[in-house]
Amino acid sequence: MFTRTENFQTFLRFYPIISTLVGIHILLWLITSLPIPGSTTLLEQMVGFNFLVAEGEYWRLLTPIFMHGGFSHMLFNSFSLVLFGPALERILGKPRFLLTYFGTGVLANIATYFLEPLDYLHVGSSGAIFGLFGIFLYMVMFRKDLIDQANSQVVVTILVIGLIMTFINSNINVVAHLFGLIAGVALGPIVLQGKKGFYTSHHAGSKQSMSFRLPKLSMKHFIWGIIVLLVLVGLLFR
Repeated sequence: MFTRTENFQTFLRFYPIISTLVGIHILLWLITSLPIPGSTTLLEQMVGFNFLVAEGEYWRLLTPIFMHGGFSHMLFNSFSLVLFGPALERILGKPRFLLTYFGTGVLANIATYFLEPLDYLHVGSSGAIFGLFGIFLYMVMFRKDLIDQANSQVVVTILVIGLIMTFINSNINVVAHLFGLIAGVALGPIVLQGKKGFYTSHHAGSKQSMSFRLPKLSMKHFIWGIIVLLVLVGLLFR
């Protein structure tokens, strides 16, 4: 479920939403990091700033999802999306996945607006990523037909680590993490409605479906295990 065995081209073909989101992360980081005319203005227009939201700039409830505070912030959020997003993109389908990702991200930012002071600024897709974890958590609790025990343990373990890091790290939007997670759990029964049973893994011409059962370990699995560890280290030290 969380182990990627695809090559780059296959990943792009099977997970176009994840690929596009990561591409946007990288592009916006490059634009706002390089000395390009107008890049500073772009960052200023997209950052979450509660005071300006109160002044009517409501797009700032959405745009921070695409922005990041530095290379490591962008890198580890993108890694998290690549690791944990593909299964849900295949399960939910493109429209429901987009509803989940942006819906939970915006709800997390709305909570940030109401619970943080007016001078609070924030960027990052962590609220939306925690929203995806909220969907997984709903599956673990209420839709065990969609996820096996081994992957349930992975979800719970990573979620516990992520929550611990949320509270012990500085410069973390705790409100966005928590309310993104809560929003994901709340949206679970809506976006998972009509989804039945385990998905099986097979190849039939150009068609492929997602498996939730853990495959046998290989070098690719080992490499992705290292990447997971790097993501967790990034959560700890960023």
